[in-house]
Amino acid sequence: MNGKQKTLAILTGTVLAAGLTSPAFGAASPAAQSPAASATAAGTGTSVVDWNRALITILSDPKAQPPTVHPTRSFALLQAAEYDAVTSITRTDPAYLFSVPAPQGARADVAADQAAHDVLVALYPAERASVDQQLSSQLSAITDGADKQAGVTVGAAVAGKLISLRSDDGSSATPPPFTPGTAPGDYRLTPPDFPAPVFTNWGSVKPFVLTSGSQFRPAAPPAVGTPEYAAALNEVKSLGSKTSTTRTADQTAAATFWAAAPVWNVWNQVAQDLVTSQNASLEQAVKVFARLDLSLADTAIAMYDAKYAYHVWRPVTAIQLGDTHYNPGIVGDPNWTPLLPTAPDPSYPGAHGALSQAAATTLAGFYGAQHQLTVTSKGVTRTFAGFQDAATEAWLSRIWSGQHTSIDNSAGQQLGKQVANFVAQHL
Repeated sequence: MNGKQKTLAILTGTVLAAGLTSPAFGAASPAAQSPAASATAAGTGTSVVDWNRALITILSDPKAQPPTVHPTRSFALLQAAEYDAVTSITRTDPAYLFSVPAPQGARADVAADQAAHDVLVALYPAERASVDQQLSSQLSAITDGADKQAGVTVGAAVAGKLISLRSDDGSSATPPPFTPGTAPGDYRLTPPDFPAPVFTNWGSVKPFVLTSGSQFRPAAPPAVGTPEYAAALNEVKSLGSKTSTTRTADQTAAATFWAAAPVWNVWNQVAQDLVTSQNASLEQAVKVFARLDLSLADTAIAMYDAKYAYHVWRPVTAIQLGDTHYNPGIVGDPNWTPLLPTAPDPSYPGAHGALSQAAATTLAGFYGAQHQLTVTSKGVTRTFAGFQDAATEAWLSRIWSGQHTSIDNSAGQQLGKQVANFVAQHL
């Protein structure tokens, strides 16, 4: 067994243990699920998947929303609204935030569709025509009547309350400009284009479930002058170089794969496939997506809190400045270039490690750690024996692409797991 296989085996075992002990999202006893409640939850998870896909399509336009608003917020709002709309009617699970009055017989599937529609229209008014058309298509299959109208009323009420509550969460604040440091280890803009950081204030956005963005802030990383840092950086220098002779062809393919699309999109698409292939009920579908996207949104907030608490430089900076003798274990190379362009934010903790671990932990809680899955991004598919295998490859890919050290990735993994477990315990 090689080093990567050992890592995968150890981490998969960890997630398996977590999956066996993780409480079900909004779990309710069988006795609580009355026949009347089940009848009002008509429909499958298909429409939930459709609305999730619609959001991904909207976000494919870079002008859809301000670049300073992180997309995970939109996913969380969409899925939380659908979840609370359904639970307001079925009453089989506790609400995330709101439980609005609903008459007996109200259609939960209609409520979910209306809530999803209203959230997307509120977030993306320019997309109203296509969103209206999707709602009309969804509701046209349901016979008009008091039960249908009651579902519309419930969904609209939940969406309105949620959008109003989040209107002052700090997401619309103008991010303060970032001032690069000059000391060894300080983050500074990265070549070749030297883009300015965007999410400098995202760590102060009000979380959806966490008490604050700093709740699970990881400990400070090893100083850049330590042997531990030198070992981690030298690994990236070898494996992550654009001209690396030590990186395998499959590692190069994985690095490109996990960078091809936003990682939160990839994991939402994994959930889409799972909900569809498992023929999930409406109630199960809203649970899966709500827990996943609330976890991803809060992980993003917590991740940026830590990034700008420590503002650690990226590997490309550390390697190019190696001959400034900040660490005797590092030989600098001013011409070193990573396989892929570096993201414009500090290095610690790693985003792919944090977000992928949050997603893997969440989905393993529903489907079990050892669940064969395929992950597709931009038309390319990779196959994994479990969620942890996919998450581990996601963070390893950031070493292979020259983006992060293993120090960044370990902190990200820990953070994502902590957030996902907290979300599962408090919903």
